[in-house]
Amino acid sequence: MKSEPSFSETPNVSITITQVMAYLFCPRFTYFEECLGIPEHEETRFKVLMGREVHARKVKMNPDYLRKRINVVRKAVSVYLASPELQLRGIVDEVLWLADGTLAPLEYKFAEYRPFVFATHRTQLCLQALLIAEAFRASVMRGYLVYVRSKNFLREVAFRPADFAKARNSVQEVLRIIQTGYFPQQRGTPAQCADCCYRNLCV
Repeated sequence: MKSEPSFSETPNVSITITQVMAYLFCPRFTYFEECLGIPEHEETRFKVLMGREVHARKVKMNPDYLRKRINVVRKAVSVYLASPELQLRGIVDEVLWLADGTLAPLEYKFAEYRPFVFATHRTQLCLQALLIAEAFRASVMRGYLVYVRSKNFLREVAFRPADFAKARNSVQEVLRIIQTGYFPQQRGTPAQCADCCYRNLCV
């Protein structure tokens, strides 16, 4: 008797990096939006709107500028990547070609710099790195975050094997919620829950 296929064996299904970011905020976010079809109306959120505006501005500004300080020799902006194998797709703000022959994602954040990297930001970069590595058949060992509200402070993020494993696992967990419709445990902090658009539905 043949067993049920795992989610990794259903390559026609893919999700976006944005969906994974929502899951990392709280798995119930995925449930409410993807299983019940209740939109979050992110288009009304100030930070989302500002983030989109910043991204659009950066794309148009100095398109030929290369960050020599980190040995960038070439770049591409707003790169759409998709992988049936990873069951993932998304847009990378910038793909950087570095002098050592490796590639790296760069992501603009409408945020202030903190002396640590949020887990969600690290996972986002890792997912972009996985897509870049597959698309360009290159090694991706690090990524970069630009904190727009801290005078465009540039932060390097070195990837560890555990980071990639966690990122891949997050993709599979999102797919599992969507495909089985199970009601996951909430993960948000009290402050996150108070700010969540689904707070009146969540029990």
